[in-house]
Amino acid sequence: MRTSTQIRQDFLEFFRQRGHAIVPASPVVPHDDPTLLFTNAGMNQFKDVFLGAGSRPYKRCADSQPCIRAGGKHNDLDDVGHDTYHHTCFEMLGNWSFGDYFKRDAIAWAWELLTKVWGLDPQRLHATYFGGDPKEGLDPDIEARDLWMQVAGLPAERVHPGNKKDNFWEMGDTGPCGPCSEIHIDQTPDKSGGKLVNAGDARVMEIWNLVFIQFNRGNDGKLTPLPEKHVDTGMGFERITSVIQGKSSNYDTDAFTPIFNAIQQVTGAAAYGGRMERDTLTNERGPMNAGESVQHSQVMADVAYRVIADHIRTLSFAIADGCLPDKEGRGYVLRRILRRAVRYGWQYLNMREPFMHRLAPAVVEALGEPFPTLRKSPQKIGEALREEEEGFLRTLGRGIALFDEAADAARSQHHGEISGADAFKLHDTFGFPIDLTEIMARERGLTVDIGEYERLMEDARTKARGASKIQSTYGVLPGDMIAPFGPTDDTPKFTENTIGATVRAIVEFSEGGSPSLLHTGRGLAPGARAAIVLDRTCFYAEQGGQVSDHGVLAGASLRFDVESMLRLGDVVAHVGTLVQGELHVGAAVEAKIDAQRGEVMRNHTATHLLNWALRETLGEHVQQKGSLVDHEKTRFDFSHNKALSPEEIERIEQLVSKRIADNLTVFAAEAPQQDALRINGLRAVFGEKYPDVVRIVSIGAAVDDLLSEPDNAKWRGYSVEFCGGTHVKATGEIEQFVLLGEESVAKGVRRLIGASGPAAALTREIGASLVLRGEQLLAGPAEQFMTQAAEYITATTDASLTLRQRLRIRAIVSEMQERLKQHQKVSAVESQHAARDRAEALLASAMRVGEVTVVIGEMPSVPADQLKHGADIIKQKTGSAAIFFSVCGDDKVTLLAAVSDDLVKRGVKAGDWVKAIAPIVDGNGGGPPTMAQAGGKNPARLAEALAAAREWIEPRVR
Repeated sequence: MRTSTQIRQDFLEFFRQRGHAIVPASPVVPHDDPTLLFTNAGMNQFKDVFLGAGSRPYKRCADSQPCIRAGGKHNDLDDVGHDTYHHTCFEMLGNWSFGDYFKRDAIAWAWELLTKVWGLDPQRLHATYFGGDPKEGLDPDIEARDLWMQVAGLPAERVHPGNKKDNFWEMGDTGPCGPCSEIHIDQTPDKSGGKLVNAGDARVMEIWNLVFIQFNRGNDGKLTPLPEKHVDTGMGFERITSVIQGKSSNYDTDAFTPIFNAIQQVTGAAAYGGRMERDTLTNERGPMNAGESVQHSQVMADVAYRVIADHIRTLSFAIADGCLPDKEGRGYVLRRILRRAVRYGWQYLNMREPFMHRLAPAVVEALGEPFPTLRKSPQKIGEALREEEEGFLRTLGRGIALFDEAADAARSQHHGEISGADAFKLHDTFGFPIDLTEIMARERGLTVDIGEYERLMEDARTKARGASKIQSTYGVLPGDMIAPFGPTDDTPKFTENTIGATVRAIVEFSEGGSPSLLHTGRGLAPGARAAIVLDRTCFYAEQGGQVSDHGVLAGASLRFDVESMLRLGDVVAHVGTLVQGELHVGAAVEAKIDAQRGEVMRNHTATHLLNWALRETLGEHVQQKGSLVDHEKTRFDFSHNKALSPEEIERIEQLVSKRIADNLTVFAAEAPQQDALRINGLRAVFGEKYPDVVRIVSIGAAVDDLLSEPDNAKWRGYSVEFCGGTHVKATGEIEQFVLLGEESVAKGVRRLIGASGPAAALTREIGASLVLRGEQLLAGPAEQFMTQAAEYITATTDASLTLRQRLRIRAIVSEMQERLKQHQKVSAVESQHAARDRAEALLASAMRVGEVTVVIGEMPSVPADQLKHGADIIKQKTGSAAIFFSVCGDDKVTLLAAVSDDLVKRGVKAGDWVKAIAPIVDGNGGGPPTMAQAGGKNPARLAEALAAAREWIEPRVR
């Protein structure tokens, strides 16, 4: 029996021998095409060729392309696990001709591969052809019909006409299209399935689709013949493998065996048995008996096997190609897929801890050879899966408990329908995607009130968006109040700093913030706060992460300070305070932005270079998640699941600095969105709604060149983005760029902060000086280090540093702290020895008063705890003792008095002793009866104090 690996190789080798270039699969994540969720067909990477916008160095090719269908128009997610053939991730075997061979060769080769190489029974094969569409004025594809009978020798009864839905392929509403011809296999026992072709019966299923692209549909809907005709074929790898291996299910083939083995090993579950839900009763009729319950559990465990095996393939491919689970767009599709798999593992395989990440190595091992991208980043796949699993598992158990309550309520109160409120809570609080809730409901014979759920979701979206108004510095500005005065021509913001303009509207804010529209004839008085709408402006209103411009609106004896800008639709408002003069509707003013704009433009262009450098350094998975550009800094949020290493930080800075040094021209131009999206390497935010005409900002490559050769691979080496912001004319104006900080802002999202221009140069200079000083202290004399290290550490705490300098200084400070710590340990030991030695010396020369040993004397400069230790030593050795120690510093004196317990019983207290002596050295103190301490400021009288201490104690201990 042929293995799945052999079947894939058979296909590619068959077409290699027939002059086809064997091309690598494209990524399953089409980063350059925000209109497409995932690569869902083998032809995706050749879309530009079919559209006439690109070309290839070959005329015919073949490949095996991993595809993901889990969202949008093509979505098989809900069916996975419940039947034998649906997948969210599958391979598509395909061969293509670009203006080369056509129907005869495509049909002949398909027939030869299926029947001669793979040995399928010709008697079980059927073909379909396009049967025509009178409404479209399309004739039947008689050419294809006849070729099946002539080339393949199929009898007429096994060549079936099909309708436009089944047998006419179109890329979109306009563009290339043409008839298609499908090959179906009849797996009925007696080969009687001819009438089941295209009838939706799994016993007779399509195995290969041959598309003949020969028409172009124009904007008027009419079809015209293409000058070059193309062939685009697609065959599901898992499906043809099951046919060749004689299996009734794709999941029974050896393509899934390694993953099933890994699931069993990781979960400890019983081996996969291939059972289907049709083999058991559902629980919609009520509680099951013990035997039925066991059977149902076994069946659902097999469903879980299929779901998990399929989903780990999808997740591994997508993460390897740079897409991470997230809360929106493609990332949210992956999050739904992972959470669906984790839920099946929890409920049917008893997995209460992360396990999906432990299955990824099996996918890499099984598919890493034909798809090397998997082998490039196995650790990244595992880390991303584990992090996402851990997050969901924190709420999964409580979510399932809530679902159980909702299901009980659905049966008892809502006629078997889970309320939209419960479904919304599961989504909003516990992270259950609605399709997961629907699946769980179906498993129990229940439905979900989708209408109520969607209403609650829309309410939540509305609250998030807010109403059609915007908060200004001084009050809320209603959109309908200024809408009649638009649009504002703000195109001068890209080229001008000062322009003349006319006031169209004035909205004054009262002290309480209420807005009122000033009508013609009524002027704005000095001190008033307002929003001014002009007919045209050079001011930039905050958008796309770039902050608003500041400046003035000026005229004869008139000055209005612009403090912020607001955009509502196509109207731009200047918010601020009238400082001088009186402002009326219709007045001519000069709009002038302040000098900070230059710093903002530096930082904005540097942000584009940073975005490009991050992808160059970290990989294609990097996606912009947010930004803030002002005159001081750029703040850039991006998708990445771990902190940057020092080496990565260094390379990012070096890449940006090199582009600055190259003084590349910054090009900006508008283009139709459809044309712009074809540019190789263009970065657009998936899910973002772009206008029909977009503005392209390209650093180093002219926009006209990008549009004339959109598929040229070299464009991937440039920063090319959709952007409506303001930029420098050439990168040399940025002067310098440094990274100032890096941190995590959310799961899977990092933040970088950078600066450019003079601010970057000053930060770099200050930091370099601190780094040098720290290195000199570490390398210099020990005495200098001990006296200056603490001061250095304090000085670096709030210093302005680049990120690389901060990391270096962090290492320097860490080494300093370790040295100081070691010194303190050594000093503590030395102090302890010094105190002990001096105490024993004083004890040897001490006088006795009766039965009491009196020890009075000066100790070396040691900490107070060592003084106490010395006093304890004397007490232990004498039994009855009175001790008075002093330590003399530069400007201070420390006194310590201690007495044994027997003296305390006689009324002699250490606190009284030290209180009596401390004033002599201009000090004070006290403490418990057995040991007390004082400090003084007059070391010159220390000898006098010690003598007084002796005089005080002697009469009291006789």
